[in-house]
Amino acid sequence: MTLTRRQLLKTAAGVSLAACLPLPLLAAWAAEPAPANTLPLAIHSEGGPHRLDVEVAETASQRQRGLMGREHLPETRGMLFRFEREQPAGNAFWMYRTLIPLDIAYIDGEGRIVAINTMPPCESDAPQECPSYPAGTAYHAALEVNAGYFAERGIQVGDCVSVPALAGFCRPE
Repeated sequence: MTLTRRQLLKTAAGVSLAACLPLPLLAAWAAEPAPANTLPLAIHSEGGPHRLDVEVAETASQRQRGLMGREHLPETRGMLFRFEREQPAGNAFWMYRTLIPLDIAYIDGEGRIVAINTMPPCESDAPQECPSYPAGTAYHAALEVNAGYFAERGIQVGDCVSVPALAGFCRPE
């Protein structure tokens, strides 16, 4: 692997800074950031319930940040974006500064998946060059997981999403 001069300088500066930190502070700095609010979620499909632990993005700033900058998302983790009001069909998500490929399921007020998209990372530094991924139908929530998660499990439009801790979304049949 060949490092660019910029990467080398950034790495050297980080190592120099880390050497100056007390050990407990260094451990806290190196640790993965703790997820904000995490809840269990289940997707009920023909293949059975699929359980995830999801971070919940409820505020505008949490939704704006989403999974930006993450280099890894564990297989049974995701992020649930909740909205107070129904979102119009044209409202979209994008992958600006998102490093990992994701699937997104848009969920209606009844807890049914109404659309699914796969979103590859946008490699551009210019936000206007990143494509957006609209649902094409109104939705109340969106669920992001690793790309391929839905297809691998046979999860599709019409399947039911429940969040027991919120007594929310649909109740499986």
